[in-house]
Amino acid sequence: MEEEIKAEFLKNGFSFDDETEILNKCLTFCIQYSLSPSDLVSSWDVYSLNRGLQLTVQSSHMGAFLQQLQNERREDIVKKEPGLHFYSSDISMMLNDEYENTKDIILGTPTDKRKTSQTETIVSARKTNGSISTSRKHLETITPFGQRKNKFVVQFTLNENANGESMKIENDEENPSDDIIKRVQPIKRCSLQIISSKPEPGCRFMYDRTENKFNFLESRIKDHTTALVASGLHEEPTDPTVASQRSVFAVGMICCEEEGRLKEKPILLQSSVEYSGGQRVRLDLQNLDHFSVFPGQVVGVEGHNPSGHCLIASKIVDHIPLSASSTENLPPTKKQAMDQYLQSANAVAAMPELSLIIAAGPFTTVDNLFFEPLAELLSYARRKQPQLIILLGPFIDSDHPEIKKGTVDRTFDEIFQDEILARLRDYVEYMGSAARVVLVPSVRDASHDFVYPQPAFDIQLPDLEHQINSITNPGIFCANEVKVACCTVDVLKQLSAEEISRNPQGGSKQRMTTLANHILNQRSFYPLYPPAEGVPIDFSLAPEALQMSTDPDILILPSDLAHFVRVVSLGERSEGEEVKCICVNPGRLSRGEGGGFFVELNYHGSCDSSSASVLRI
Repeated sequence: MEEEIKAEFLKNGFSFDDETEILNKCLTFCIQYSLSPSDLVSSWDVYSLNRGLQLTVQSSHMGAFLQQLQNERREDIVKKEPGLHFYSSDISMMLNDEYENTKDIILGTPTDKRKTSQTETIVSARKTNGSISTSRKHLETITPFGQRKNKFVVQFTLNENANGESMKIENDEENPSDDIIKRVQPIKRCSLQIISSKPEPGCRFMYDRTENKFNFLESRIKDHTTALVASGLHEEPTDPTVASQRSVFAVGMICCEEEGRLKEKPILLQSSVEYSGGQRVRLDLQNLDHFSVFPGQVVGVEGHNPSGHCLIASKIVDHIPLSASSTENLPPTKKQAMDQYLQSANAVAAMPELSLIIAAGPFTTVDNLFFEPLAELLSYARRKQPQLIILLGPFIDSDHPEIKKGTVDRTFDEIFQDEILARLRDYVEYMGSAARVVLVPSVRDASHDFVYPQPAFDIQLPDLEHQINSITNPGIFCANEVKVACCTVDVLKQLSAEEISRNPQGGSKQRMTTLANHILNQRSFYPLYPPAEGVPIDFSLAPEALQMSTDPDILILPSDLAHFVRVVSLGERSEGEEVKCICVNPGRLSRGEGGGFFVELNYHGSCDSSSASVLRI
């Protein structure tokens, strides 16, 4: 039959770059899909026309050509049985596909029940007097992302052998048996309790209200003052604007005298209305060996003010001492709900354990809206079976070229339903009732409220409401007794642009740890003030919604800065117990036209005994 296939190609004007290999693969396709040489060449003719290929048949296109054949057969099956639902591996099972002789084949990623979308492309065409007539079918167009060879490459590993298990993956070569999804047994279910519940849905934006700004800043200074005095380590603060030769202790917010980036001179300290009427005083840091400050940071300052115009600092306290209990700062109603959850859901748990995958958007590459990286991530999750997947926006990125140009033919809500929720429904139905997914919105989400703090997504999936959840941005939830805090605003990058420091501890290698420490030390998801351009803060919601009401075990801060997973020390409690937190920047799941990064994390009792890996997709 190989000679017949060759003759058919030559009759239609095609030539080969590797005749033996191409004919061998085409013979396999004809046998597996019951195609005649004429049908096969006709399909190749359509494939080459749609992609503007030359008349030379190249071996490198055989994998993509196979995908077209698979999709055509899938469409035929669906037409015969419209209600049939299957995954990408099912088509191979139905056809008894075996690929021993097709080294370059790239298997399809799992499909879902989403409606036919703009990923539809032309798959049948015929030449008529130089013109092309077409019909439309669902087909996954070959993209730069789809043509990559290495998948899921481990970039960084934290505590690799903490649990006696290696988290490394074989990445040098494709493993066909690993790509074919197999039915899995139910995994241990993850118990989930959402702690933060504000703001409520309904976009509000009061950025220009001075009263709300004032109340927000005053509330932060007062909270820090109360906590510092209650710790017993510091005296009652005084007015830093009053001249005094003796050493004084003051609490206030770091400010910049001029608009623009904070400069070491002059730096101002704004105290509370209670102690100084909200007035500012210049802050001299020349006597400090090291410091790291940024506008909006609330600090305690020990020093003296001999003239009444400049507070000369001898020490800066840039963190709030830990309380005896991490739940003491929670409002009474929230604390009660959390305690009930811990008693009921985790009564038999010996120690908190949680396996999770963390990924941040964008979830599609800039050259299309096919959401291939998200499909690959869910394919990986099917094999690894984590108890929880945390997906952080943007999901429908307002900065995506096609969204900005307005060339899409669906509403943003339709894209979110078809491309995101439908894939997640497919995932949890496949995995069973134990699978859990948490979504966190972003201010870059075109389909959601453009305000920060943001309400949760309104997900209308009654049959899956306990498996697919959304939390606010920022938000905190508890999974298997592990407290997880998330914020999708790129606060790390914005802090990095505004912070000034002298001899930072750990040097430049520890810069990411220092930035994450600022978030934890300030007990605020967004301690920067004034906010960076483009961050639409509603200050009427900020005092409560931006407060980090409990010490998280895992803090997730997706950023455009370098990805990382770091264990950060928060200090010691009164009983001498050291408190630590795993800070995670999973990076972006897609970067340009290629794949990006995500994090796989196994929390086992404590931060030191947990393990994590940053993987490139």
